[in-house]
Amino acid sequence: MKKQHIVSILSLCTLLILLATAWIVPSSSNLGEGGIGHYLYVATPGIRDYLGYGGHGLLVFDMDNDHKFVKRIPTKGYHEDGTPSNVKGIAVSRQLNSVYISTWETLQRIDLETEELVWEIPVEGGCDRMSISPDGMTMYLPSLEKDFWNVVDCRTGNIITKIIVHNRAHNTLYGPSGDKVYMGDINSPFVHVAETKTHTITQKIGPFSAGIRPFTINSDESLVFVNVNELLGFEVGNLKTGEKLASIEVMGWDKGPVRRHGNPAHGIGLTPDEKEVWVCDGHNMRMHIFSAKAPYQQLTTIPLMDMPGWVTFSMDGKYAYPSSGEVIDIKTREILYLLKDKDYNTVSSEKMIEVYMKDGKATKIGDQFGVGRLNGVK
Repeated sequence: MKKQHIVSILSLCTLLILLATAWIVPSSSNLGEGGIGHYLYVATPGIRDYLGYGGHGLLVFDMDNDHKFVKRIPTKGYHEDGTPSNVKGIAVSRQLNSVYISTWETLQRIDLETEELVWEIPVEGGCDRMSISPDGMTMYLPSLEKDFWNVVDCRTGNIITKIIVHNRAHNTLYGPSGDKVYMGDINSPFVHVAETKTHTITQKIGPFSAGIRPFTINSDESLVFVNVNELLGFEVGNLKTGEKLASIEVMGWDKGPVRRHGNPAHGIGLTPDEKEVWVCDGHNMRMHIFSAKAPYQQLTTIPLMDMPGWVTFSMDGKYAYPSSGEVIDIKTREILYLLKDKDYNTVSSEKMIEVYMKDGKATKIGDQFGVGRLNGVK
């Protein structure tokens, strides 16, 4: 064989090797860089202070690749003794390209592109599960079961004003319209509604049969679905008239003791198509599924590997995420995957959120609450 032919063959082989290896070299550690990524961000410890459910940090899973673990982003949030503090809520401002994590003591803002901490601010009265306005600039942040909510500037963390509600602030949901915020107080049988132009309480929904626990709403803000103390099931309220419409009990399952939250049903979500209500059952470690229209027919139940305390859904309506760590196909009811970290430890959390990323920027975001998405909610 002639020398020049040998050189040509060697050159071709070298080129093929370079082309092959180019495909396996990661382009960047930044999520979404070089294309669109679709991720589930899971904040831990998201079940009390228990580090056995995923350790400490912000864990990222690739929703388009069998929910495989991508990375763990370091976070702050510590008790005075240096141990990680229980995460109380997670939310994203698409406009500020930031994810926010509340713990008992502080509120953190982390830049989604650089994955660096922008600030961590101690909050007087502590923090619970917050919600951010559709324009990404304002947060309603409940105190840690005290009588008020803080209204917070998402850019700076500064408190704009304080809203006195009842005496055990807990869960918060900013309406898709941006005009109203819905607030649940554990000791009050009413869902309190604030008007966001003035940050004042203008309406109360109820009374329901007991104190308000987790709740969700439909996309046109006409209905609220609530867990209440002592009920294995849910109740329904009319957000326009303020009246309670129905009380639905889970049939065929005993109401027994639970390990957390002190309530038989803690966790409720509305599928994005607004056809079903999913209800967490802590005692029986089940997810109960109902029709979302009166008379709210009980449809089926799904066994889980641990006690669920929360549930949310992917925006496209494909997946359900109970806090016990399963990824469930909404249509078939099958458990497809378990969330696991790089060491194959199961990850469970009540605080997770879906984010579409492109070139390090958030383009679409989900929510913590399993809100309905029929009327153009993004």
